[in-house]
Amino acid sequence: MSAGTGGAAGTGGAVAAVDLGATSGRVMIGRVSDGMLSLESVARFPNGPVPGPDGLHWDFTALYRHIVEGLREAVKREPGIASVGIDSWAVDYGLVAGDEVLGEPFHYRDDRTHRGVERVHGVIPFDELYRRNGLQFLPFNTLYQYVAERRLDDADVALLIPDLVAFLLTGARVAERTNASTTGLVDVRTGQWDLELAERLGIPASVLPDLVDPGALLGTLRGAARERVAAPLEVVAVGSHDTASAIVAVPLSTPNAAYISCGTWGLVGVELDEPVVTDEARAANFTNEGGVDGRVRFLHNVTGLWLLSESVRTWEAEDGAPISLPDLLDAAAAVDGDIALFDANDPRLAAPDDMPARIAAVLDEEGAPVPASRAAFTRTIVESIAAAFAAAVHTAGRLTDRDVDVIHIVGGGSLNRLLCQATADRAGLPVLAGPVEATALGNVLVQARTHGWFGPDATLETLRAAVVAAFPPERFDPRAQ
Repeated sequence: MSAGTGGAAGTGGAVAAVDLGATSGRVMIGRVSDGMLSLESVARFPNGPVPGPDGLHWDFTALYRHIVEGLREAVKREPGIASVGIDSWAVDYGLVAGDEVLGEPFHYRDDRTHRGVERVHGVIPFDELYRRNGLQFLPFNTLYQYVAERRLDDADVALLIPDLVAFLLTGARVAERTNASTTGLVDVRTGQWDLELAERLGIPASVLPDLVDPGALLGTLRGAARERVAAPLEVVAVGSHDTASAIVAVPLSTPNAAYISCGTWGLVGVELDEPVVTDEARAANFTNEGGVDGRVRFLHNVTGLWLLSESVRTWEAEDGAPISLPDLLDAAAAVDGDIALFDANDPRLAAPDDMPARIAAVLDEEGAPVPASRAAFTRTIVESIAAAFAAAVHTAGRLTDRDVDVIHIVGGGSLNRLLCQATADRAGLPVLAGPVEATALGNVLVQARTHGWFGPDATLETLRAAVVAAFPPERFDPRAQ
Protein backbone atom coordinates (compact mmCIF):
# COMPACT_ATOMS: atom_id res chain seq x y z
CA MET A 1 0.00 0.00 0.00
CA SER A 2 1.13 3.55 -0.68
CA ALA A 3 2.44 5.85 2.00
CA GLY A 4 1.88 9.49 2.83
CA THR A 5 2.86 12.16 5.28
CA GLY A 6 1.14 11.94 8.64
CA GLY A 7 2.74 14.79 10.52
CA ALA A 8 4.07 12.61 13.33
CA ALA A 9 7.23 12.93 15.34
CA GLY A 10 10.52 12.37 13.55
CA THR A 11 11.12 8.81 14.75
CA GLY A 12 9.96 5.44 13.61
CA GLY A 13 10.62 1.84 12.70
CA ALA A 14 8.83 -1.32 11.63
CA VAL A 15 6.37 -3.66 13.34
CA ALA A 16 4.49 -6.79 12.32
CA ALA A 17 0.69 -7.02 12.40
CA VAL A 18 -1.06 -10.38 12.61
CA ASP A 19 -4.62 -9.83 11.42
CA LEU A 20 -6.94 -12.83 11.56
CA GLY A 21 -10.38 -12.81 9.94
CA ALA A 22 -13.13 -15.39 9.73
CA THR A 23 -12.18 -16.37 6.17
CA SER A 24 -8.47 -15.52 5.97
CA GLY A 25 -5.49 -14.30 7.92
CA ARG A 26 -2.45 -12.26 7.07
CA VAL A 27 0.84 -11.00 8.40
CA MET A 28 1.85 -7.49 7.39
CA ILE A 29 4.80 -5.21 8.01
CA GLY A 30 3.92 -1.69 9.08
CA ARG A 31 6.49 1.06 8.73
CA VAL A 32 6.46 4.47 10.41
CA SER A 33 9.21 6.94 9.62
CA ASP A 34 9.20 10.74 9.98
CA GLY A 35 5.43 10.75 9.81
CA MET A 36 5.29 8.34 6.86
CA LEU A 37 2.97 5.35 7.21
CA SER A 38 2.98 2.29 4.97
CA LEU A 39 1.96 -1.38 4.91
CA GLU A 40 3.51 -4.35 3.17
CA SER A 41 1.71 -7.67 2.87
CA VAL A 42 3.99 -10.56 3.84
CA ALA A 43 1.74 -13.61 4.08
CA ARG A 44 -1.88 -14.48 3.48
CA PHE A 45 -3.52 -17.77 4.35
CA PRO A 46 -7.01 -19.27 4.41
CA ASN A 47 -9.19 -19.67 7.47
CA GLY A 48 -12.62 -21.11 8.01
CA PRO A 49 -14.81 -23.63 9.81
CA VAL A 50 -13.82 -27.28 9.98
CA PRO A 51 -16.45 -29.93 10.83
CA GLY A 52 -15.53 -32.27 13.66
CA PRO A 53 -17.27 -35.19 15.39
CA ASP A 54 -18.52 -32.88 18.15
CA GLY A 55 -19.29 -29.78 16.06
CA LEU A 56 -17.79 -26.95 14.07
CA HIS A 57 -14.23 -25.90 14.93
CA TRP A 58 -11.37 -23.71 13.74
CA ASP A 59 -8.19 -25.33 12.48
CA PHE A 60 -6.21 -23.32 14.98
CA THR A 61 -3.17 -25.57 14.71
CA ALA A 62 -2.81 -24.68 11.03
CA LEU A 63 -3.62 -21.05 11.73
CA TYR A 64 -0.86 -20.76 14.32
CA ARG A 65 1.62 -22.44 11.99
CA HIS A 66 0.78 -19.91 9.28
CA ILE A 67 1.27 -17.06 11.77
CA VAL A 68 4.73 -18.26 12.80
CA GLU A 69 5.78 -18.76 9.18
CA GLY A 70 4.45 -15.29 8.33
CA LEU A 71 6.47 -13.75 11.15
CA ARG A 72 9.54 -15.62 9.95
CA GLU A 73 9.09 -14.13 6.47
CA ALA A 74 8.48 -10.66 7.95
CA VAL A 75 11.78 -10.80 9.84
CA LYS A 76 13.58 -11.94 6.70
CA ARG A 77 12.27 -8.90 4.84
CA GLU A 78 12.70 -6.46 7.72
CA PRO A 79 15.23 -7.70 10.30
CA GLY A 80 14.69 -4.63 12.47
CA ILE A 81 11.05 -5.35 13.33
CA ALA A 82 10.45 -4.03 16.84
CA SER A 83 7.34 -5.96 17.83
CA VAL A 84 4.24 -7.85 16.76
CA GLY A 85 0.57 -7.22 17.54
CA ILE A 86 -2.30 -9.67 17.08
CA ASP A 87 -5.96 -9.00 16.31
CA SER A 88 -8.78 -11.31 15.27
CA TRP A 89 -12.51 -11.83 15.18
CA ALA A 90 -14.23 -11.77 18.57
CA VAL A 91 -15.98 -14.21 20.94
CA ASP A 92 -14.13 -17.48 20.19
CA TYR A 93 -11.55 -18.91 22.57
CA GLY A 94 -9.23 -21.78 23.37
CA LEU A 95 -8.90 -23.62 26.65
CA VAL A 96 -5.47 -24.01 28.21
CA ALA A 97 -4.35 -26.52 30.84
CA GLY A 98 -0.73 -26.30 31.89
CA ASP A 99 1.07 -25.34 28.72
CA GLU A 100 -1.30 -27.17 26.38
CA VAL A 101 -4.32 -26.06 24.35
CA LEU A 102 -7.22 -28.46 24.89
CA GLY A 103 -8.25 -29.27 21.34
CA GLU A 104 -9.23 -27.00 18.49
CA PRO A 105 -11.38 -23.98 19.46
CA PHE A 106 -15.07 -24.13 18.59
CA HIS A 107 -16.35 -21.96 15.74
CA TYR A 108 -18.92 -19.33 16.69
CA ARG A 109 -21.37 -20.72 14.12
CA ASP A 110 -21.51 -24.10 15.90
CA ASP A 111 -25.05 -25.02 16.99
CA ARG A 112 -24.11 -25.57 20.63
CA THR A 113 -24.40 -21.83 21.26
CA HIS A 114 -28.21 -22.09 21.24
CA ARG A 115 -28.03 -24.42 24.23
CA GLY A 116 -25.99 -21.78 26.02
CA VAL A 117 -28.53 -19.05 25.26
CA GLU A 118 -31.35 -21.04 26.87
CA ARG A 119 -29.35 -21.73 29.98
CA VAL A 120 -28.08 -18.16 30.43
CA HIS A 121 -31.46 -16.52 29.92
CA GLY A 122 -32.97 -19.06 32.28
CA VAL A 123 -30.74 -17.64 35.01
CA ILE A 124 -30.61 -13.96 34.14
CA PRO A 125 -33.12 -12.08 31.97
CA PHE A 126 -31.67 -10.39 28.92
CA ASP A 127 -32.71 -6.89 30.03
CA GLU A 128 -30.63 -7.29 33.20
CA LEU A 129 -27.79 -8.80 31.20
CA TYR A 130 -27.79 -5.80 28.86
CA ARG A 131 -27.62 -3.35 31.74
CA ARG A 132 -24.57 -5.21 33.05
CA ASN A 133 -22.56 -5.91 29.89
CA GLY A 134 -24.10 -3.53 27.33
CA LEU A 135 -23.94 -6.12 24.54
CA GLN A 136 -26.46 -6.71 21.81
CA PHE A 137 -27.93 -10.19 21.67
CA LEU A 138 -25.85 -12.47 19.51
CA PRO A 139 -26.32 -16.19 20.16
CA PHE A 140 -22.60 -16.84 19.84
CA ASN A 141 -21.35 -14.34 22.45
CA THR A 142 -18.68 -15.93 24.60
CA LEU A 143 -20.70 -16.25 27.80
CA TYR A 144 -23.22 -18.43 25.94
CA GLN A 145 -20.36 -20.54 24.63
CA TYR A 146 -18.85 -20.90 28.10
CA VAL A 147 -22.15 -22.07 29.56
CA ALA A 148 -22.47 -24.63 26.74
CA GLU A 149 -18.82 -25.68 27.12
CA ARG A 150 -18.31 -29.17 28.57
CA ARG A 151 -14.55 -28.82 29.09
CA LEU A 152 -14.42 -25.58 31.06
CA ASP A 153 -13.67 -27.28 34.38
CA ASP A 154 -10.66 -29.03 32.78
CA ALA A 155 -9.00 -25.71 31.92
CA ASP A 156 -6.70 -23.47 33.89
CA VAL A 157 -7.65 -20.48 31.74
CA ALA A 158 -9.77 -19.59 28.73
CA LEU A 159 -8.09 -17.30 26.19
CA LEU A 160 -9.72 -15.48 23.31
CA ILE A 161 -8.10 -16.15 19.93
CA PRO A 162 -5.57 -13.25 19.87
CA ASP A 163 -4.70 -13.91 23.51
CA LEU A 164 -4.28 -17.61 22.72
CA VAL A 165 -1.81 -16.75 19.95
CA ALA A 166 0.04 -14.42 22.31
CA PHE A 167 0.16 -17.18 24.94
CA LEU A 168 1.72 -19.65 22.52
CA LEU A 169 4.24 -17.03 21.42
CA THR A 170 5.18 -15.67 24.85
CA GLY A 171 3.55 -17.65 27.66
CA ALA A 172 1.47 -14.64 28.76
CA ARG A 173 -2.00 -15.54 30.07
CA VAL A 174 -3.93 -12.29 29.78
CA ALA A 175 -7.06 -10.89 28.15
CA GLU A 176 -6.81 -7.67 26.15
CA ARG A 177 -9.65 -5.44 27.24
CA THR A 178 -11.30 -4.47 23.91
CA ASN A 179 -11.80 -8.10 22.94
CA ALA A 180 -12.72 -9.17 26.46
CA SER A 181 -15.55 -6.63 26.31
CA THR A 182 -17.23 -8.82 23.66
CA THR A 183 -17.46 -11.85 25.95
CA GLY A 184 -20.47 -10.56 27.88
CA LEU A 185 -18.59 -11.01 31.15
CA VAL A 186 -17.06 -7.53 31.44
CA ASP A 187 -18.93 -4.81 33.34
CA VAL A 188 -19.81 -2.17 30.74
CA ARG A 189 -19.18 0.69 33.18
CA THR A 190 -16.06 -0.44 35.04
CA GLY A 191 -14.30 -2.39 32.28
CA GLN A 192 -13.54 -5.17 34.79
CA TRP A 193 -14.69 -8.80 34.87
CA ASP A 194 -18.20 -9.11 36.32
CA LEU A 195 -17.36 -11.90 38.74
CA GLU A 196 -20.83 -11.92 40.29
CA LEU A 197 -22.34 -12.58 36.85
CA ALA A 198 -19.82 -15.34 36.17
CA GLU A 199 -20.66 -16.98 39.49
CA ARG A 200 -24.40 -16.87 38.78
CA LEU A 201 -23.80 -18.58 35.46
CA GLY A 202 -21.50 -21.23 36.91
CA ILE A 203 -18.43 -19.93 35.07
CA PRO A 204 -15.35 -20.38 37.30
CA ALA A 205 -13.56 -17.08 37.90
CA SER A 206 -10.26 -18.95 37.61
CA VAL A 207 -10.62 -19.23 33.81
CA LEU A 208 -10.84 -15.45 33.42
CA PRO A 209 -7.31 -14.06 32.99
CA ASP A 210 -5.98 -10.68 34.07
CA LEU A 211 -7.12 -7.82 31.82
CA VAL A 212 -4.62 -5.59 30.01
CA ASP A 213 -5.05 -2.47 27.87
CA PRO A 214 -3.88 -1.89 24.30
CA GLY A 215 -0.24 -0.89 24.38
CA ALA A 216 0.70 -3.34 27.14
CA LEU A 217 3.94 -5.28 26.64
CA LEU A 218 3.20 -9.02 26.85
CA GLY A 219 6.69 -10.50 26.52
CA THR A 220 9.06 -11.79 23.87
CA LEU A 221 8.86 -14.82 21.63
CA ARG A 222 9.80 -18.01 23.40
CA GLY A 223 10.78 -21.58 22.60
CA ALA A 224 9.99 -23.03 19.20
CA ALA A 225 8.38 -19.81 17.97
CA ARG A 226 11.51 -17.79 18.76
CA GLU A 227 13.71 -20.38 17.13
CA ARG A 228 11.57 -20.55 13.98
CA VAL A 229 11.12 -16.80 13.59
CA ALA A 230 14.81 -16.32 14.41
CA ALA A 231 14.23 -13.08 16.31
CA PRO A 232 13.34 -12.15 19.92
CA LEU A 233 10.27 -10.19 18.86
CA GLU A 234 8.33 -8.39 21.55
CA VAL A 235 4.56 -8.92 21.57
CA VAL A 236 2.48 -5.79 22.19
CA ALA A 237 -1.24 -5.88 23.03
CA VAL A 238 -3.21 -3.90 20.44
CA GLY A 239 -6.94 -3.47 20.02
CA SER A 240 -7.09 -7.24 19.66
CA HIS A 241 -10.72 -7.30 18.59
CA ASP A 242 -10.27 -6.64 14.87
CA THR A 243 -13.02 -4.01 14.88
CA ALA A 244 -11.31 -2.17 17.74
CA SER A 245 -8.15 -2.01 15.64
CA ALA A 246 -10.11 -1.00 12.56
CA ILE A 247 -11.80 1.90 14.36
CA VAL A 248 -8.39 3.25 15.39
CA ALA A 249 -7.75 3.74 11.65
CA VAL A 250 -11.15 5.24 10.78
CA PRO A 251 -10.40 8.87 9.91
CA LEU A 252 -13.50 10.22 11.65
CA SER A 253 -13.88 13.53 9.83
CA THR A 254 -16.54 15.16 12.03
CA PRO A 255 -17.77 14.74 15.63
CA ASN A 256 -20.98 13.24 14.25
CA ALA A 257 -19.41 10.76 11.85
CA ALA A 258 -20.58 7.15 11.72
CA TYR A 259 -18.45 4.23 10.66
CA ILE A 260 -18.94 0.88 8.97
CA SER A 261 -16.15 -1.65 9.29
CA CYS A 262 -17.16 -3.89 6.43
CA GLY A 263 -15.96 -7.39 5.75
CA THR A 264 -17.75 -10.67 6.44
CA TRP A 265 -19.74 -8.58 8.92
CA GLY A 266 -20.64 -4.93 8.75
CA LEU A 267 -20.05 -3.25 12.11
CA VAL A 268 -22.11 -0.07 11.99
CA GLY A 269 -21.92 2.58 14.68
CA VAL A 270 -20.42 5.66 16.29
CA GLU A 271 -17.62 6.27 18.77
CA LEU A 272 -18.62 7.41 22.27
CA ASP A 273 -16.99 8.31 25.55
CA GLU A 274 -19.66 6.57 27.65
CA PRO A 275 -21.88 3.52 27.03
CA VAL A 276 -25.58 3.75 26.17
CA VAL A 277 -27.56 0.98 27.87
CA THR A 278 -31.09 2.32 27.57
CA ASP A 279 -34.10 0.11 26.91
CA GLU A 280 -34.26 1.70 23.46
CA ALA A 281 -30.69 0.71 22.69
CA ARG A 282 -31.36 -2.82 23.90
CA ALA A 283 -34.51 -3.11 21.78
CA ALA A 284 -32.53 -1.91 18.74
CA ASN A 285 -29.89 -4.57 19.49
CA PHE A 286 -27.01 -2.11 19.70
CA THR A 287 -23.87 -3.08 21.53
CA ASN A 288 -21.32 -1.22 23.66
CA GLU A 289 -17.89 -2.71 23.06
CA GLY A 290 -14.55 -1.50 24.33
CA GLY A 291 -12.37 0.64 22.13
CA VAL A 292 -8.76 1.76 22.34
CA ASP A 293 -8.11 4.50 24.92
CA GLY A 294 -11.32 3.70 26.77
CA ARG A 295 -13.58 4.77 23.90
CA VAL A 296 -16.88 2.95 23.41
CA ARG A 297 -17.76 1.33 20.10
CA PHE A 298 -21.54 1.77 20.04
CA LEU A 299 -22.53 -0.38 17.10
CA HIS A 300 -24.83 -2.92 15.55
CA ASN A 301 -23.75 -6.09 13.75
CA VAL A 302 -25.16 -6.22 10.23
CA THR A 303 -24.54 -9.15 7.95
CA GLY A 304 -21.99 -7.86 5.47
CA LEU A 305 -20.16 -9.28 2.49
CA TRP A 306 -20.76 -12.80 3.82
CA LEU A 307 -23.94 -12.87 1.74
CA LEU A 308 -22.07 -12.03 -1.45
CA SER A 309 -19.00 -14.21 -0.84
CA GLU A 310 -21.14 -17.23 0.00
CA SER A 311 -23.28 -16.68 -3.12
CA VAL A 312 -20.21 -16.42 -5.32
CA ARG A 313 -18.81 -19.58 -3.73
CA THR A 314 -22.01 -21.44 -4.61
CA TRP A 315 -21.99 -20.18 -8.20
CA GLU A 316 -18.33 -21.11 -8.61
CA ALA A 317 -19.11 -24.63 -7.39
CA GLU A 318 -21.93 -24.84 -9.94
CA ASP A 319 -19.68 -23.62 -12.76
CA GLY A 320 -16.56 -25.48 -11.73
CA ALA A 321 -14.63 -22.28 -12.44
CA PRO A 322 -13.75 -19.03 -10.66
CA ILE A 323 -15.95 -15.95 -11.02
CA SER A 324 -14.50 -12.45 -11.50
CA LEU A 325 -16.05 -10.40 -8.71
CA PRO A 326 -15.21 -7.04 -10.34
CA ASP A 327 -16.95 -8.15 -13.56
CA LEU A 328 -19.94 -9.42 -11.58
CA LEU A 329 -20.24 -6.11 -9.71
CA ASP A 330 -19.95 -4.13 -12.94
CA ALA A 331 -22.80 -6.17 -14.40
CA ALA A 332 -24.82 -5.67 -11.23
CA ALA A 333 -24.31 -1.90 -11.40
CA ALA A 334 -25.80 -1.90 -14.90
CA VAL A 335 -29.04 -3.58 -13.80
CA ASP A 336 -32.04 -1.28 -14.41
CA GLY A 337 -35.51 -1.14 -12.92
CA ASP A 338 -36.81 -2.02 -9.50
CA ILE A 339 -34.42 -3.87 -7.20
CA ALA A 340 -35.85 -6.56 -4.96
CA LEU A 341 -34.74 -6.26 -1.33
CA PHE A 342 -34.59 -8.70 1.56
CA ASP A 343 -33.68 -8.48 5.24
CA ALA A 344 -29.90 -8.92 5.25
CA ASN A 345 -30.06 -9.77 8.95
CA ASP A 346 -32.50 -12.66 8.55
CA PRO A 347 -31.10 -15.42 10.83
CA ARG A 348 -31.72 -18.01 8.12
CA LEU A 349 -28.85 -16.44 6.18
CA ALA A 350 -26.30 -16.95 8.95
CA ALA A 351 -25.27 -20.49 7.98
CA PRO A 352 -23.01 -21.44 5.06
CA ASP A 353 -23.97 -23.41 1.92
CA ASP A 354 -26.18 -22.48 -1.05
CA MET A 355 -26.72 -18.86 -0.10
CA PRO A 356 -28.60 -17.99 -3.33
CA ALA A 357 -31.23 -20.61 -2.49
CA ARG A 358 -31.55 -19.28 1.06
CA ILE A 359 -31.94 -15.71 -0.17
CA ALA A 360 -34.44 -16.79 -2.83
CA ALA A 361 -36.55 -18.46 -0.12
CA VAL A 362 -36.53 -15.27 1.97
CA LEU A 363 -37.50 -13.14 -1.05
CA ASP A 364 -40.27 -15.54 -1.99
CA GLU A 365 -41.64 -15.54 1.56
CA GLU A 366 -41.66 -11.73 1.56
CA GLY A 367 -43.49 -11.65 -1.75
CA ALA A 368 -40.54 -10.11 -3.59
CA PRO A 369 -39.47 -11.29 -7.04
CA VAL A 370 -36.44 -13.56 -7.20
CA PRO A 371 -33.88 -12.10 -9.65
CA ALA A 372 -33.46 -14.21 -12.76
CA SER A 373 -29.81 -13.42 -13.50
CA ARG A 374 -26.70 -13.51 -11.36
CA ALA A 375 -26.09 -9.83 -12.06
CA ALA A 376 -29.56 -8.91 -10.80
CA PHE A 377 -29.18 -11.28 -7.86
CA THR A 378 -25.87 -9.61 -6.96
CA ARG A 379 -27.50 -6.18 -7.19
CA THR A 380 -30.24 -7.35 -4.83
CA ILE A 381 -27.64 -8.59 -2.34
CA VAL A 382 -25.59 -5.37 -2.43
CA GLU A 383 -28.64 -3.09 -2.18
CA SER A 384 -30.05 -5.15 0.69
CA ILE A 385 -26.77 -4.88 2.60
CA ALA A 386 -26.70 -1.12 1.91
CA ALA A 387 -30.29 -0.73 3.13
CA ALA A 388 -29.38 -2.51 6.36
CA PHE A 389 -26.29 -0.31 6.74
CA ALA A 390 -28.32 2.88 6.22
CA ALA A 391 -30.98 1.84 8.72
CA ALA A 392 -28.34 1.03 11.34
CA VAL A 393 -26.57 4.38 10.80
CA HIS A 394 -29.77 6.34 11.34
CA THR A 395 -30.67 4.26 14.37
CA ALA A 396 -27.23 4.87 15.88
CA GLY A 397 -27.74 8.60 15.43
CA ARG A 398 -31.18 8.53 17.02
CA LEU A 399 -30.07 6.45 20.02
CA THR A 400 -27.11 8.73 20.75
CA ASP A 401 -28.84 12.01 19.89
CA ARG A 402 -26.37 12.70 17.09
CA ASP A 403 -27.11 14.22 13.72
CA VAL A 404 -24.91 11.88 11.67
CA ASP A 405 -23.45 13.83 8.75
CA VAL A 406 -21.01 11.42 7.09
CA ILE A 407 -20.36 7.69 6.93
CA HIS A 408 -16.87 6.20 6.83
CA ILE A 409 -16.59 2.72 5.30
CA VAL A 410 -13.34 0.88 5.96
CA GLY A 411 -12.17 -2.65 5.33
CA GLY A 412 -12.76 -4.82 2.29
CA GLY A 413 -16.18 -3.31 1.69
CA SER A 414 -14.57 0.05 0.93
CA LEU A 415 -13.33 -1.44 -2.37
CA ASN A 416 -16.88 -2.31 -3.40
CA ARG A 417 -17.86 0.88 -5.20
CA LEU A 418 -21.38 -0.37 -5.84
CA LEU A 419 -21.89 -0.96 -2.11
CA CYS A 420 -20.41 2.43 -1.16
CA GLN A 421 -22.66 4.29 -3.62
CA ALA A 422 -25.73 2.28 -2.62
CA THR A 423 -25.06 3.05 1.06
CA ALA A 424 -24.72 6.77 0.30
CA ASP A 425 -27.94 6.71 -1.72
CA ARG A 426 -29.98 4.81 0.85
CA ALA A 427 -28.65 6.76 3.83
CA GLY A 428 -28.83 10.12 2.06
CA LEU A 429 -25.35 10.89 3.40
CA PRO A 430 -21.88 11.14 1.89
CA VAL A 431 -19.72 8.05 2.21
CA LEU A 432 -15.94 8.26 2.60
CA ALA A 433 -14.37 4.94 1.63
CA GLY A 434 -11.06 3.67 2.94
CA PRO A 435 -8.62 2.65 4.12
CA VAL A 436 -9.01 -0.95 2.99
CA GLU A 437 -6.54 -2.38 5.49
CA ALA A 438 -7.95 -0.45 8.44
CA THR A 439 -7.57 -3.33 10.87
CA ALA A 440 -3.89 -3.90 10.12
CA LEU A 441 -3.28 -0.14 10.19
CA GLY A 442 -4.92 0.20 13.61
CA ASN A 443 -2.82 -2.70 14.86
CA VAL A 444 0.36 -1.04 13.55
CA LEU A 445 -0.56 2.40 14.88
CA VAL A 446 -1.08 1.21 18.45
CA GLN A 447 2.29 -0.57 18.38
CA ALA A 448 3.98 2.49 16.89
CA ARG A 449 2.51 4.73 19.58
CA THR A 450 3.70 2.29 22.24
CA HIS A 451 7.23 2.68 20.86
CA GLY A 452 6.87 6.48 20.96
CA TRP A 453 7.06 6.95 17.20
CA PHE A 454 4.20 9.49 17.20
CA GLY A 455 5.60 11.52 20.06
CA PRO A 456 4.98 11.37 23.81
CA ASP A 457 1.41 12.71 23.77
CA ALA A 458 -0.09 11.01 20.72
CA THR A 459 -3.87 10.58 20.86
CA LEU A 460 -6.21 8.61 18.64
CA GLU A 461 -6.71 11.80 16.69
CA THR A 462 -2.94 11.96 16.07
CA LEU A 463 -2.99 8.44 14.68
CA ARG A 464 -6.04 9.13 12.53
CA ALA A 465 -4.42 12.21 11.02
CA ALA A 466 -1.59 9.98 9.86
CA VAL A 467 -4.10 7.63 8.24
CA VAL A 468 -5.85 10.43 6.33
CA ALA A 469 -2.56 11.75 5.00
CA ALA A 470 -1.31 8.33 3.95
CA PHE A 471 -4.55 6.92 2.55
CA PRO A 472 -6.97 9.70 1.48
CA PRO A 473 -10.54 8.32 1.35
CA GLU A 474 -12.71 8.25 -1.78
CA ARG A 475 -15.96 10.22 -1.54
CA PHE A 476 -19.38 8.97 -2.69
CA ASP A 477 -22.18 11.55 -2.59
CA PRO A 478 -25.82 10.46 -2.52
CA ARG A 479 -27.49 10.72 -5.90
CA ALA A 480 -30.86 12.39 -6.34
CA GLN A 481 -33.55 9.75 -6.04
